[in-house]
Amino acid sequence: MLLPKKLKHRKTHRLRGKRAGMSKNGNTIAFGRFGIKAMGQAEITSRQIESARRAIARAIKRGGKVWIRIFPQKPITRKGAEVPMGSGKGALDHYAIDIKPGRILFEMDGVEETIARAALKLAIYKLPIKCKVVDRDAIN
Repeated sequence: MLLPKKLKHRKTHRLRGKRAGMSKNGNTIAFGRFGIKAMGQAEITSRQIESARRAIARAIKRGGKVWIRIFPQKPITRKGAEVPMGSGKGALDHYAIDIKPGRILFEMDGVEETIARAALKLAIYKLPIKCKVVDRDAIN
C-alpha cells in the first residue's frame, strides 16, 4: 500500500463538503497511451488504489507498464467503537487523496488496446468513483 514516509502534521482537517470545480493539474495523459479519468469527486484510500493496481497487473499478466498518478497523503483518523464524545481527535486510521473530476488516476502503455481497455475497466470497478477509460490519441 502507498503511504507517506513523513508528514508535517500527523492529523489534518478533513474536507467533508463539495470538492468544487475541475482538477487543475494531473488532467492530461503524460506517460502512457491509455488512462483512467475521474468523472466525479471522492476520497480514494490507499487500499482502493492498491486494489485497482493489482487488478490491472493481473489483467495484463505483468506485461506493459503502469503508472499510478495519484498518491494518498492525507491522514484520516477514526475514533474507536463506543467511545464517548469529546476527549480529542481519534487515532490515525488510513491515508486518502481527494479527487476532483478530470483527474487522471492510472496510465498504461506497452499492451494492445483491447487488453489495456479491459484491464482499466477492471480497475474502475475497484474505485468508489465514476471513471472512464481515455486514450491519448482520441480527443476526450
